[in-house]
Amino acid sequence: MAELNADPNAHNSHQTVQDQEIKMIDARGQMLSQYPRYSTFQEAPFCASIQADLQKAGFPAPSQIQQYAWPLAMQGYDVIGVAATGSGKTLAFLLPAFHFLLQQGIRAGDPHFLVMAPTRELAVQIEEEAVKFGRASGIKTCCCYGGASKGPQAMHLRDGVHGVIGTPGRINDFLEGNQVRLQDVCKLVLDEADRMLDMGFEPQIRKILVKITNPNRHTMFFTATWPTSIRRLASEFLRNPIQIQIGNRDELKGNQDIVQIISPCTFGNKNQVLLQVLSQSGVGDRNNSAAKAIIFCSTKRMCDQLQRDLQRAGVPCAAIHGDKGQREREHALGELKSGAMKLIVATDVAARGIDVKGVTLVVNYDAPGNTEDARPLHAAWENTDYVHRIGRTGRAGQKGYAVSLITDKDAHALRGIIEVMRRTNQA
Repeated sequence: MAELNADPNAHNSHQTVQDQEIKMIDARGQMLSQYPRYSTFQEAPFCASIQADLQKAGFPAPSQIQQYAWPLAMQGYDVIGVAATGSGKTLAFLLPAFHFLLQQGIRAGDPHFLVMAPTRELAVQIEEEAVKFGRASGIKTCCCYGGASKGPQAMHLRDGVHGVIGTPGRINDFLEGNQVRLQDVCKLVLDEADRMLDMGFEPQIRKILVKITNPNRHTMFFTATWPTSIRRLASEFLRNPIQIQIGNRDELKGNQDIVQIISPCTFGNKNQVLLQVLSQSGVGDRNNSAAKAIIFCSTKRMCDQLQRDLQRAGVPCAAIHGDKGQREREHALGELKSGAMKLIVATDVAARGIDVKGVTLVVNYDAPGNTEDARPLHAAWENTDYVHRIGRTGRAGQKGYAVSLITDKDAHALRGIIEVMRRTNQA
């Protein structure tokens, strides 16, 4: 662990692990034996400004979800992408939409593409990528999310945009206030759709979809898991979709770039064990600016308590959870991204979609499953939470470590963690 975090770039291929199991399934549920694929960026027929931004980004090749989603999206097929976190899904849906807008010469005004995401953090993350890969092409987007003033967002919408990226709740607020019109939306994306349903957003999603009346709407639907509730929603709102499955999504497993470790402890020595992990990984060393970590706690109260304990132990950190204001949360994530701070303590609000470069360590201070989310406690949920937590490291080809601090009270979660490890040949 110390060797990896001493020089994270030495272990970074900038390319995600290639999964050997790829399935392409048509709307009838039949496996496709022949399908298009862009194995290089040069094969993708994006316009020159998008190609230039891809070259600047320095990626060696498209990720697997991009290789298979781009050709289908460019041909106008509805797409269901079922792939692990950290697999490059954001560019899989943004770039085809941008290319279409540019090819059609669509000007900023009422939005023509819409991306829905479950959390404000993920919406902001997608917006950052939209700016990075759309600015040179003149693409204008507005990020709409709760916890922040409506005024600046509403003003941005009035000025005219090509697309809206946001959470279902805030988008609905603007719809009800007649501050945004969606009748022209021709490119629709639901990102982390499973998480949106977990969080109870289905009614808001349905209200939004009713307002999208464009008969030529093209929809892309991304999810890390494929439960019955997601299949039902997809069947209602997608037209003859082609499904891309990267890896065996019926069998939940972690990213193979992540080394998973179980560290036994007691309630009495848990903080001592955590400090040892932070020291070994380099996160506890203020002179090692390369090492970064996210620690997950099950409750907001525990999150704040652990932040205070770590600071008293001389480890600077910040906490993010649902009771923190949007400005506080954005500031903490910004500090971690810039390297000004090396560690954040978070509840599961940060477990989906947050992509902070250089995070080489994730610690499950509390085992997943005993969270404040309003949903039933079940082993399947625990496993899903675990996979998405550890997915904050090992992203875009960078190796990472995930350490779970397990007490004798965590037997319910331990079984699920060992099962996930077994599927990546680590147990």
